Amino acid sequence: MRSTQAQKAERLNAAQALLTRGGTMTEHAAQLSQDFDLSLRQAYRYLEEAQTLGQQVPVPEPASAATFKLPRSLLRDVHAYSAASGLTLSEIVRRALVSFLATIGRHG
Repeated sequence: MRSTQAQKAERLNAAQALLTRGGTMTEHAAQLSQDFDLSLRQAYRYLEEAQTLGQQVPVPEPASAATFKLPRSLLRDVHAYSAASGLTLSEIVRRALVSFLATIGRHG
């Protein structure tokens, strides 16, 4: 089974922390394998990727579903933008809300 983005980030950060402590890759792989119930091979992959990145990675916040109504014309525009940009509808709405909240935070 594939790990989620949040699980991958958590494992990469744990690997990064182990690498900064010193010790051998074998010890680190055994620790990751035990901590996250991974095969040694997968633990080594996380260590190698963490070594390449050289820094902690952000852990994505879990998302919740929301249902709301939009005017058809606005929804058509959002769909068109999604197709042109390659962004999902969720990402477009998320970015728009973050931007809006940042703007009203500065003005209100």
